[in-house]
Amino acid sequence: MGRAEERRARQREGRRAAPRSSSGTPAAAGAASGAAGPIPGGRAAARRAARPGKARKSGIRRMFTWKKILGTFFGLCLLGIAAFAVLYMTVNVPEGNAVAQQESNVYKFSDGSLLARKGTVNRESVSLDKVPKDVQHTFVAAENKTFYHDSGVDLRGTARGLLNTLSGKGAQGGSTITQQYVKNYYLSQDQTVTRKLKELVISLKVDQKLSKDDILAGYVNTSYYGRGAYGIQAAAQAYYRTDASKLTVEQGAYLAALLQAPSQYDWAAATPTGKRLVQARWNYVLNNMVQQHWLDPGKRQAMKFPVPKDPKGAPGLEGQKGYLIDLANKQLEKQLMKEEGVTQAQAEAEVVDRGWTITLNIDKTKQAALEAAVKRQLTDKLDPKKRKVDGDVQAGAVSVDPKTGEIVALYGGKDYFEHYYDNAARQDYQPASTFKPVILAAAVEQSARTQEGLPITADTRYDGTSGRQVVDHGAKVGFGPPNEDDQDYGDITVQTAMNKSVNSVFAQMGVDVGMRNVMGVADKLGMDTQGMQAVPAQTLGSMGASPLEMAGIYATLDDHGKKVTPTVVAKAENKTRSVKMPDPIGGQVISREAADTVTSVLTGVVDDGTAKTSVRDNPMRDGQQVAGKTGTSDEDKSAWFTGYTPDLVTSIGLFGENAKSHAHTTLSGATGQLPGSGRVNGGGYPAQIWAAYTFGVMDGPGRFDLETKQGAAVEPTLTPSLSPSPTQTPSSTPSSAPPSVTRTPSRTPTRTPTQSPSSQSPSQSPSGQTSGPPPGPSGGVTPNPPVLGDQPQRGGTQQAQ
Repeated sequence: MGRAEERRARQREGRRAAPRSSSGTPAAAGAASGAAGPIPGGRAAARRAARPGKARKSGIRRMFTWKKILGTFFGLCLLGIAAFAVLYMTVNVPEGNAVAQQESNVYKFSDGSLLARKGTVNRESVSLDKVPKDVQHTFVAAENKTFYHDSGVDLRGTARGLLNTLSGKGAQGGSTITQQYVKNYYLSQDQTVTRKLKELVISLKVDQKLSKDDILAGYVNTSYYGRGAYGIQAAAQAYYRTDASKLTVEQGAYLAALLQAPSQYDWAAATPTGKRLVQARWNYVLNNMVQQHWLDPGKRQAMKFPVPKDPKGAPGLEGQKGYLIDLANKQLEKQLMKEEGVTQAQAEAEVVDRGWTITLNIDKTKQAALEAAVKRQLTDKLDPKKRKVDGDVQAGAVSVDPKTGEIVALYGGKDYFEHYYDNAARQDYQPASTFKPVILAAAVEQSARTQEGLPITADTRYDGTSGRQVVDHGAKVGFGPPNEDDQDYGDITVQTAMNKSVNSVFAQMGVDVGMRNVMGVADKLGMDTQGMQAVPAQTLGSMGASPLEMAGIYATLDDHGKKVTPTVVAKAENKTRSVKMPDPIGGQVISREAADTVTSVLTGVVDDGTAKTSVRDNPMRDGQQVAGKTGTSDEDKSAWFTGYTPDLVTSIGLFGENAKSHAHTTLSGATGQLPGSGRVNGGGYPAQIWAAYTFGVMDGPGRFDLETKQGAAVEPTLTPSLSPSPTQTPSSTPSSAPPSVTRTPSRTPTRTPTQSPSSQSPSQSPSGQTSGPPPGPSGGVTPNPPVLGDQPQRGGTQQAQ
């Protein structure tokens, strides 16, 4: 290369290095030299040289240009429009099928025999001019405020629903009244993309074809309102015993609110949460009417919630059938909501009168035995004509197989026609001292210690002084519950405190364990703890709970800590599908040691505590080992016994409910057969019902398989009254206390229980029991007759025992 070529090369390199410099820079020099001679490549080369820092586009950037992206987007839009146009032209408005879809449901016992057939459709359509205009507006205010002005569809809500269906997230609200009418009358509740697309197209066509009044009339006449009522006329009769033409605005707003969740919002069966929600929904409807200028604000302020009338039972639901069918329907609906992602209202519409064959886990023999036990031990003794309180007594019971989780028997009330509210599933009464085993389970599970740092076991000693103030790290917490009859027990073991249901001991234990831990274990065992506060007062069982819940909790203890969810539905199927119910037996929720320790301790309640008269001394027991706990709430408004054998768990609850107002009231004085104040305690009628039922259906005596070193079942105490050698005949004087003393307990509490356990002679068995291993030892109490905390023949005003 010559000098001239080298110079030109250096000049080109200089221009690349500094293209935009002012004079005096290499770029300027390059420009000057450029004047002396042409640059190879001409002006294009110069322009490329003037952009030295710009890199060439990558392959991805060349593929995704703005032009291509916008072109693709508009192409997809055109494709979607074309597809919708084809769909719109091909989908026609079908014939209505709302009536055709109604078909009887068949309910069977576990052996396949018929329990009930339910399918008489309660429907009566009325023209819209028979419905007051203000009542019409309640439905529009509740569901679709833009109804009179929209095109019949909510595109945003429909798109959201399609995306949720595709992603498996379940149902999504937002449908218009037109869409809901189309779904009710022309289609089904299926949550599929095809059904949603058809719903969209048919809704558009229906909105064009029918007037708004026709659509609204169809909507209020095809919707399901609960209580077996389809349509506003049937609903007006079911809830207010009036015609649709005579409904008030307040009543119409309630019926409109019902459509969101009919069974949950039915005032006669709603839980406290359900009542709060439906009242909020009712207020929402009326407030929307004010906003739409359909209701005067002054009249709105004066309106009061219109409490519906009690329901009337439908034919075929008499006795216990209605309660069993209601629970079966609810459990099936819950499973459909889980499987298909439908809303509660949609699930109800899919279950009620839709041609299902539902087989229940109910054992016909056990069901009859439970009903007979309640009648013989309680209802035959009630006479409302003689005693007003007798008309206020309600009973509920649930019996569960702990190995399978199957509900084998249920008692919801005297008759579904007389008392619509299911006492077996109601959650508005306190479980009282039946909650104490949960506290002990939490203590063992958490390896908790007392304030003094000692591990909490069945032998740990607590101060049983009545009204003793609970302390936490040396500071009083402002809570000191009295014991029943305000009795002081001094220093006693946890076993004895459970036997005698000593409130002061378990109040302190709850704080020692930590109330958050206690409520956490309650939740794991199966109690619905949502909204419950973790405060010391909960140690008395001051929350609400149902016999269904308590049976599940105790079944989990019986099954060694594996979660048992009581289930009444065995299988359900109709012409198009079969629903598989979830396994009632879940995983381990607390350790086996914790569960078995509680079971061991609860055998002491039966053998030396508040249930020994009704259960231990029952001549039908025949050596059966039993664990259980009594409970009686404040002012004697509820009384419980929840007990179990290795093969059967049954929770019995009695509830004081005013026959007219349905308000909670006392049970005291019921039957007129109890001495003193006539207080109804858990160790009385509830335990008697439990024993009559359980001992009547059990196959033979069973023993608990326990893996624990604590509690009455594994650490019996030898008392001086024990015979030195086994006898071949039942002992006429049980060592724990002579029969005469058992029925007339001492008023003086034992303050110095024995601490040294020893073996127990078979002669410990109660009267009528052959010799052999004792069904239940004394659990570390003294040979003196124990002071009973739950005897039916004694009065008292203790809140929970």
